[in-house]
Order: sequence, then C-alpha cells, then structure tokens
Amino acid sequence: MIVQHGSNDRTLPRHTVLVRVTHWINTVSFLALMISAVAILLAHPRLYWGESGGYGSPALIELPLPLNLDQSGWGRNLHFLGAWVCVVNGIVYVISGIVSRHFKKALVFESRQVWDSDLPPYTSLQRWSYVCVIFVLFPLMIATGLAMSPAISTVFPIFVQLFGGQQSSRTVHFFAAVALILFVIAHVVMVYRNGFRTRMRAMIYGNSAAKETVQ
Repeated sequence: MIVQHGSNDRTLPRHTVLVRVTHWINTVSFLALMISAVAILLAHPRLYWGESGGYGSPALIELPLPLNLDQSGWGRNLHFLGAWVCVVNGIVYVISGIVSRHFKKALVFESRQVWDSDLPPYTSLQRWSYVCVIFVLFPLMIATGLAMSPAISTVFPIFVQLFGGQQSSRTVHFFAAVALILFVIAHVVMVYRNGFRTRMRAMIYGNSAAKETVQ
C-alpha cells in the first residue's frame, strides 16, 4: 500500500500571509543570532553569576570552547541586529495572534484536525510548548538581553536587578538560548516526521492540498 499526496479540489487553509512572513523572518534572524552567539562565546567562553566577571575571577561555568578574541566585534554587531529584528517581528506576530485569536484556536484549545484534517493533530504537550516559547522563553531572552545592555540598564536598572546583575543576566540568557535551540531541533524533527513536504508547502504557499491514493 502506497499513500501519495497530491492536489485535489479541496484546498485546506493552513497559514495566513502574516504568519508565514513572520515565521521566515524569525527563522533567518534566529540563525543570525545563533551564529553570532557562537562568535561572542568564543571571545569569552565563561559564565558568571552576579554583577561582574572576567578573567581572574571565579567562573560559574567554563564552556569547552576555544578562545578567539577576533570574533567578538562582528559577532556583537550581528547579534544586536538579529535581536532587534526578532523582537519587532515577534511583537507583530504576537499582536496579530491575539487579535485573530490564533493562539486560542491553533495552539491551546482546538485540535489541529479543525485546520488540517489530512495531517495528524498536534498533541497537547506540543501546543503548550509553543505557548511557553512564545510567552515565556522569548520574553526571557528579551529581558536578559536588555539587562546586558549598558545603555538600557542605565535608564531601566530594573532589568539588571531582576536577574541579580549583568553577568547573571548573561548566564540566564545563555540557558534560555539553549532551551530555544532544543525546541527548534524538536520542531524540525516533528515537521519531518509528520510530512515535511506538505508542511513546508503550507508554510511557503499558505495552504495544503492533499488526497490519498491507494495502490
């Protein structure tokens, strides 16, 4: 028995234009953030807790990375750019999702079968993981990133105080980033296992047209 997916007369709605555009902008900005984060860590592969930290002071964690001071400049610039693109893009996505009730319909309460009956529905754990990423991890990344900025922390010291210092903010930022990377890996695996071509087509073109042919 071979199950093939092709076109039919019924086109099922999948993703709006805004969801697709923000998804791919977020993908590009997230890749830029990961690459630049590695460059920043190579320039100083140590994590501290408190207000200050540096070579000569005890580190909370020493990352097994080779020291390369030449990567710091471009890495910080790219990280700064990618972060603000991600923040603005995320704000647009969240506001749109709240106004359109996208989170209520697609991520929490309703089955994915309402949206796409030819694909298996997301589990409750998967839907809640999306909610946690959008409303917990991303805000945590933004808050800790602002706390590490001297210009921001001078005007709004509450960000630094909230995490117990700039170095503490950097450490929390690191572990939040690791959690996000693990989520992205799991997300890609789920997309692959549940029909990579169909889901990618839906995220690119906005709809999924499918039928089953049994041979």
